[in-house]
Amino acid sequence: MDKYQEILSKFDLNLDEVAINKNVGAIVEKSAVNHTAEVLKFLYSCIDLTSLGTEDSEESIFKFVESVNNFDSAKVGIKNVAGICVYPNFVATVKDTLRTPVRIVAVAGGFPAAQTFMEIKIAEVSLALADGADEIDIVLNCGQFLAEDYEVVCDEIGEIRDVCGDAVLKVILETGLLKTSVNIKRAAILAMYSGADFIKTSTGKVYPGATPEAVYVMCEAIKEYHKWHNKKIGIKIAGGVRSAKEAIDFYTIVKEVLGEEWLTPDYFRIGASSLAGAIKDDK
Repeated sequence: MDKYQEILSKFDLNLDEVAINKNVGAIVEKSAVNHTAEVLKFLYSCIDLTSLGTEDSEESIFKFVESVNNFDSAKVGIKNVAGICVYPNFVATVKDTLRTPVRIVAVAGGFPAAQTFMEIKIAEVSLALADGADEIDIVLNCGQFLAEDYEVVCDEIGEIRDVCGDAVLKVILETGLLKTSVNIKRAAILAMYSGADFIKTSTGKVYPGATPEAVYVMCEAIKEYHKWHNKKIGIKIAGGVRSAKEAIDFYTIVKEVLGEEWLTPDYFRIGASSLAGAIKDDK
């Protein structure tokens, strides 16, 4: 047994998809009680407001950041978003424009497919950090993971973890590609073992994005990892989260599986571009 199989062997990987669907259904049924103004305010403060379009430009990112600068927390009674998430070449624009204490998040390392040379992944992460990124979101090497080359998967994450230093590292599992609960949980475990501070559902570029079932499995993995290593790993939900109802469903899953101590922007994020408006309208 190699060290990766040994790591995985400590976790419960005898997963029953029917049972998972049943558990998720029962949890989501409880979500209505969390549809309150206070929860919506909290969810807004957990958003990584995201602009990851092919059409992004310095001008559009400047306007994007200005919308965050001009957000009047006192007027609307909501804390500002947690972060602004952009491509790495726009980190300097965000840094130069931002006038409020919001985290700068960069997708890097060959986002969204992670299909490039390791040297380029390292360089891209390093440049984003040098330009002022506080957090780095990378994509798990799904091709190597599905080929069961766990050494390459873990070494890539570990090398990037070393480059990040004190910066927060989020690893995107791309759950829509992994498909099964067992694959999602294996990927989550290996990402955490390799140094992820957060595990994240999706790039938003692959269908399906975030699903309640995937989030449930990821939360179970985080819970078990905390049991074995006494380390809290965050969860970021991204990929098609557009409505307040969807956000509350995910909030409820995190609350029920991991507990209220995970309900802070330090451990719970939602990556979205349109959700902020939906929450303000719902509130």
